[in-house]
Amino acid sequence: MYERRHLTRYAWLSIATAVLTIGLKAAAYFLTGSVGLLSDALESGVNLAAAILALVTLTVAAQPPDEEHAYGHDKAEYFSGGAEGTLILFAAVTIAVSAIQRLFNPQPLEQVGLGLAISVVAALCNLVVARILLQAGRQYNSVTLTADAHHLLADVWTSVGVVLGVGVVALTGWTILDPLIAVAVAGQIVYWGFQLVRQAVQGLMDTALPATEMEKVVAVLERYRARGVTYHALRSRQSGARRFVSVHIQVPGAWSVQRGHGVLEEIERELRQALSPISVFTHLEPIEDPTSWRDISLLRQDE
Repeated sequence: MYERRHLTRYAWLSIATAVLTIGLKAAAYFLTGSVGLLSDALESGVNLAAAILALVTLTVAAQPPDEEHAYGHDKAEYFSGGAEGTLILFAAVTIAVSAIQRLFNPQPLEQVGLGLAISVVAALCNLVVARILLQAGRQYNSVTLTADAHHLLADVWTSVGVVLGVGVVALTGWTILDPLIAVAVAGQIVYWGFQLVRQAVQGLMDTALPATEMEKVVAVLERYRARGVTYHALRSRQSGARRFVSVHIQVPGAWSVQRGHGVLEEIERELRQALSPISVFTHLEPIEDPTSWRDISLLRQDE
C-alpha cells in the first residue's frame, strides 16, 4: 500500500505544468488585453495552488498507520479535494468581478493571433498532463490525482471556449463578447468547484462503496449460501484509496470453530481478490442463535 509514496511525482508534474501554463497564459493576456484570457490565466493559478496541495496531501496519505491513525492516513486526500474546490470557487469570483468591470468598460484587443497561439500551446500542455494524471488516478485509485486531472480537463475546455470566443471578437469586433466569455468561464469553474467540494464532503462522511463494487461483494457472499452459510449487517465505506467492508457471517452451530474460521478466511480472500485494496472485517455467528440477529443495526440494542 505504501508504495503510493511514488505518486508524489505526478503532483510534481502537475506543479511544473501549472507554472508553465501560468507563464504562457499571462503572456497571452498581456499581449491581447483580453479579460477572457485573463480568466484562463487565473484558473491556472488555482491549478498551481491545487497541485502544491496535492503534493502535500499525497505525502501525508502515503504514511503508514500509526497509534493515532490505526486505519491509515488515506482520508487526507478528501481534504485536498475540498480545498481545491474552495480555491476554484474563489477564482470564479475573481474572474466574474474582472469580467463585470470590463462589461462597463469594453476595450479593443491587440495581437490576438499571437496571444491565441500561446493559449493553445498552454491548453495542449494541460491536456497531456491531465490524461497522465487521470490514468494514474484510476490505476492507483487516488482521489487527489483524479480530482486534479478533472480540474485540468475542465481548464482545457475553458481554454478552448476562451480561444474560440476571443477569435470571434477579433473577427467581428464585438468587444462585449470578451467579458461575456469570462462570465461563462466563471460559471463553469463554479460548477467544477462545487463538484469537488461535494466529493470531498461525501468522502469525509464515510460514503458507502459504489453500487458496482457492492455488487461484487454480494456476489462473493451469495456463493456460500449453497454451503449453508448466510450473512447480514453488511456495511462498507471508502477512505481515499482504501475500501472497508464489514459483515457478519452465519454458519451452522454444529460446525467447529476451525471450520467456521476457515470459511471466513476464504470469504475474506475472495473479497480481496475482487476489490483491492480492501480491508475486510468478518464476525462469525451460529445461524440458529436468535441473538445473532440483534446486531443488524449499526448500534446493537440488547433486550
